[in-house]
Amino acid sequence: MQHRPIGKTDIRVSPVALGSWPIAGVTSLGVNDADSLATIRACIDLGVNFLDTAYCYGRAGESETLIRQALGARRDQFVIATKGGIHYNANGVQAQDARPETIQRECEESLERLGTDRVELYYLHSPDPAVPVAESAGAIRELILQGKVRTAGVSNADLGQIEAFHAVCPLSAVQPPYNMLQRGAEREIIPWCQKHDVSVMVYWPLMKGLLAGRMSRQHEFSSDDQRLTYPMYQGQEWQKNQDFLDQLRKVAADAGRTVAQVVINWTIHRPGVTVALCGAKHADQIEETAGAMDWQLGEEQLDKIDAALEARGTALSRRAI
Repeated sequence: MQHRPIGKTDIRVSPVALGSWPIAGVTSLGVNDADSLATIRACIDLGVNFLDTAYCYGRAGESETLIRQALGARRDQFVIATKGGIHYNANGVQAQDARPETIQRECEESLERLGTDRVELYYLHSPDPAVPVAESAGAIRELILQGKVRTAGVSNADLGQIEAFHAVCPLSAVQPPYNMLQRGAEREIIPWCQKHDVSVMVYWPLMKGLLAGRMSRQHEFSSDDQRLTYPMYQGQEWQKNQDFLDQLRKVAADAGRTVAQVVINWTIHRPGVTVALCGAKHADQIEETAGAMDWQLGEEQLDKIDAALEARGTALSRRAI
């Protein structure tokens, strides 16, 4: 498997990474520590060497703590990315605080939870409207000088914020949402990253499980399933997405792969995309998405996907991306 560099660094990562938000147990259903630990440990044998987490993945940092428990003495076999600038307040609600002193403190707490003296990649989780991006970037630059962070990234930022960050602390990675049905990052962010040799680490490549192709048209969601808040999971949009998935199922059958593997393979071979962050709460889920590496869709298969995307038309999203 060909590992890819993070930006201009010598840090090399697998094109499929484990996104560890699901194991935090905040919005995901049916999460338990045994399955979470098994999921992380499965990465070792699957060739997935890149783990993505955050200070706020879990109200008490459950995701980072589980990574420490799972890796143990094998920590140096992995590249770890975490993020700062979002926390849970006293009411159990996520809140932003990207002041330099908060970034410093959260990074140190993340390192303690992870059981390591440094992380390879540290993101500003999201620009804080109350704090200039340049100040948050300066805090991460200081963490690099302290040796606690090897290189910097920013997530959930628009192009202006990315440029403001980069002017103070050179970026190695940007993390936007991106998938077959949400391709807004192609307009400005990905071209900018290509121009500046900045890696693009996309999240939501399967759009919260929709593009895995396992949910039928008649799928019944639990009343507390937060996916119901997204237009893609409702009404006519849901039916259009199912029509699109019917076409992807044909491509997957032709390729001898699962729908999820086809979608992830398409994603990691898009121009400018470095890594697809694939969430998983069971080992078989990361095993499936890891199977998207080491091969590539053929021209005829890509043409069929393009035709299906054109027939699908623009998908509605809760977020402007």
